[in-house]
Amino acid sequence: MSTEILLGLFQLCGGLAFFLYGMNVMSSGLEKLAGGKLEQMLKVMTNNRLVALLLGAGITIAIQSSSAVTVMLVGLVNSGIMELSQTIGVIMGSNIGTTLTAWILSLAGIEGGNFFLTLLKPESFSPILALIGILMFMTSKKGKTKSIGTIMVGFAILMYGMELMKDGMVPITELDGFDQVLTMFKNPILGVVVGAVFTGIIQSSAASVGILQALSISGNVTFGAAIPIIMGQNIGTCITALISSIGVNKNAKRVAAVHVSFNLIGTVVCLAAFYAVDAVVNFSFVDQNIDPVWIAIIHSIFNVVTTVILFPFAKLLEKIATTLIKGEGDVHYSFMDKRLLSTPSVAISECNNRTVDMAHIAKGTLVDAIDLISHYNEKKDEEIREAENTVDMYEDKLGTFLVMLSGKELSEADSTRVSRMLHTIGDFERLSDHAVNLVQVATEIYEKKIKFSPDAQNEIDVLTKAILDILSLTTEAFEKNDVTLAARVEPLEQVIDSLSAEIKVRHINRLQAGECTIELGFILSDILNNYERISDHCSNIAVTVIEMEHHSFKTHQYLNEIKTVDQSFMEMYAECKDRYRLNELS
Repeated sequence: MSTEILLGLFQLCGGLAFFLYGMNVMSSGLEKLAGGKLEQMLKVMTNNRLVALLLGAGITIAIQSSSAVTVMLVGLVNSGIMELSQTIGVIMGSNIGTTLTAWILSLAGIEGGNFFLTLLKPESFSPILALIGILMFMTSKKGKTKSIGTIMVGFAILMYGMELMKDGMVPITELDGFDQVLTMFKNPILGVVVGAVFTGIIQSSAASVGILQALSISGNVTFGAAIPIIMGQNIGTCITALISSIGVNKNAKRVAAVHVSFNLIGTVVCLAAFYAVDAVVNFSFVDQNIDPVWIAIIHSIFNVVTTVILFPFAKLLEKIATTLIKGEGDVHYSFMDKRLLSTPSVAISECNNRTVDMAHIAKGTLVDAIDLISHYNEKKDEEIREAENTVDMYEDKLGTFLVMLSGKELSEADSTRVSRMLHTIGDFERLSDHAVNLVQVATEIYEKKIKFSPDAQNEIDVLTKAILDILSLTTEAFEKNDVTLAARVEPLEQVIDSLSAEIKVRHINRLQAGECTIELGFILSDILNNYERISDHCSNIAVTVIEMEHHSFKTHQYLNEIKTVDQSFMEMYAECKDRYRLNELS
């Protein structure tokens, strides 16, 4: 083997490494930049297949990987967040969205001495993009600017890899027998198999199409050889979904089956149609050399035509998947599927949804427990204890998943969201613990037939109203991430502390006057202590919501500052104090 050919192979391997790494870097930057938008796109997902198709194309363009989108869908279905029928349109859209990469890479094939055409060549602008990108990444403190810089650097690395592969192919194409090898790919079956196998190995259809484009620049690849390879590449990209479907429930496995069926049927129909027409018309371009632009065109045509053909038959694809993966869909769903970690911004969104669910369950247990004090019901007692176990499970699963997420490369905004959840799930869990404590108090009151005096009951009612209000306020502030609502929690928490202290003083006075008993005092103390702890945890959650806006979690410093110098705090405190006023002593 000559030195030139050996160097060419080294360049080809090095170019492939740079290409794949650049694509990974660019994809990571795009996902960070799209973070919140991905979440918004997921929220508009409906059973409308056209909306789902557009959504699939949009998400794939955002993260530059149809494989990642399919893995995400497998995770969402396995978690019970999505239904199989909702994923079909998204899968179709992702196949169209992935063609954008081929169009970007087609710039490498631009030829001509025109000044403007020269500027469009990647070797002309990639170094400048790399310099601007690295400066943005190193000098900016803003997460979005850093992400844009990362995208630029990733693109430049990708294009450099493309150039290396193109240059590496030059001596290789001069090898004896190389033309015969390429001629073999004119066999459509062999072409499809080669495209599928190679794409399956590198697990990226966008990358394998890019490599084919680099090879085509050498001028040795014909339309007849490229067309079946391109179709095979779309089949090969399904390997990622198939691997990700190992160990999931049946419905999640069917997502991968839909992806495979879609590309297989599309390849068979389009390939059969192409060669049937070619047999009649005898296309003259089949033996002509193809260039990167035409590869991008054919890649797009194939995916668009396949989608147009199969779009009306989405139900049929679902039925095929159900036939291939027999049995009823599994009842058991994964709480937070680890496959979602491949798209951190989506995983964070789903963690937030689960945390909001946790907040509502915790609030519901407390509301029911408080009602149980005056209206004891054994069945409700059991339901509250079961709900508390559910909240415990949420904290354990979410905590573990969020720690794994925090180890990923996250944007500044996503990192803050993870911190917010890690800071609050413990407080939500403690709220449900206090619900169980109140159930125990309610059980004792019921079994011992204890009754408070009218004055004591009135005081407890006032404090209970304040507790229910602070619970609702805190849950709504967290769910909406509303700083204005969160700011109203701490003044109310201070009033609850004052009310609790005043009720204790009044109880002692009644005890000394012989109007109350020690036993009632123990029950009252249990209620007041739990109420105080509940308001403390609400305060912690609200402060976390506020501090997230300042990218800081210095809770004690914040509380000390607002209590001493914040005028709006004092006004809200006075308003709450007036609203939750105890009856005057007679």
